[in-house]
Amino acid sequence: MDLLNTLVDKGLRRETPTRAEALAVLATSDDDLLDVVAAAGRVRRHWFGRRVKLNYLVNLKSGLCPEDCSYCSQRLGSRADILKYTWLKPDEASQAAAAGLAGGAKRVCLVASGRGPTDRDVDRVSDTIKAIKEQNEGVEVCACLGLLSDGQAERLREAGADAYNHNLNTSESTYGDITTTHTYADRVDTVHKAHAAGLSACSGLIAGMGESDEDLVDVVFALRELDPDSVPVNFLIPFEGTPLAKEWNLTPQRCLRILAMVRFVCPDVEVRIAGGREVHLRTMQPLALHLANSIFLGDYLTSEGQAGRADLEMIADAGFEVEGTDRVTLPEHRVGGGCGSHEGGGACGPAAAGSCGSAADEPRPDLVAVRRRGAGTDLAPNA
Repeated sequence: MDLLNTLVDKGLRRETPTRAEALAVLATSDDDLLDVVAAAGRVRRHWFGRRVKLNYLVNLKSGLCPEDCSYCSQRLGSRADILKYTWLKPDEASQAAAAGLAGGAKRVCLVASGRGPTDRDVDRVSDTIKAIKEQNEGVEVCACLGLLSDGQAERLREAGADAYNHNLNTSESTYGDITTTHTYADRVDTVHKAHAAGLSACSGLIAGMGESDEDLVDVVFALRELDPDSVPVNFLIPFEGTPLAKEWNLTPQRCLRILAMVRFVCPDVEVRIAGGREVHLRTMQPLALHLANSIFLGDYLTSEGQAGRADLEMIADAGFEVEGTDRVTLPEHRVGGGCGSHEGGGACGPAAAGSCGSAADEPRPDLVAVRRRGAGTDLAPNA
């Protein structure tokens, strides 16, 4: 297929696909799906070999959020029956992180619900970061605390944070449809603050919220301009008790096309399969490893994930290897430079989602399991 040959050539040269090419990948048929995966897999292996980076989430504060993000089980007015608790103490958070690191994770992602941290919250998280760093040599720590105020990113960096996550989630034109308590511009500003403080920016999207192909293509190019080092691709988990509980728009085939697009548009960036892979990719998860070079190990913020041991077996069975702390994730030309170091302004950022060419699967609410273990409970975590 000429399209795929062109995209592979561009990916190996770090050149940006056109919007038409992005849409064309998403419009490919199921008959061509394995060809699409194989082509994007060539680009993935060129820049990242067969390494898979493992990340581990620690939910520092669950639920009770004043924001009204329609996709989120922790939102204002959510009726989802999730765990709700206030801030974990630094030693509790460090203990939770240790479980993921023992399971093979290289990065710990410290997440807290809310609009954004107070200065006291930044102190709390800073103490947690220091505790984790002191006890685990070589670990990366990413913070995800919502909208940042001036000076907070610098304080997190001084405490030892390596990265900051703040997703754009969807296009600017449709952002108001999913959230009204803050703006798209607020999110962009926070990513800029993280960059300016010297933190590695992590920003991605959520697919499956009923958005159009064009909306998601817009997110691709917006993220390219923001220059993230890592792009998490979330697939909507339709929690009962949230406004998007009925949005079952994804098939495994569509998810693979989305990830392939991410790789073509973002050839040399850490592409991470984030929330929802077990719900929507299901038995096709191993194929997704040919497209993404990073996944979350174990559970997510408010939902359970695949068993940690099953994740490790899946990686090995698919012919990949867990990336160790002795390896630098990003290619040499990107380290410290981000996508801005691309010759000719090469792209980074997530891919657009689009019509998959087949009807969506029947809803599978049985696959959405609320997290009842790990942080905030007395039960052992999944790692």
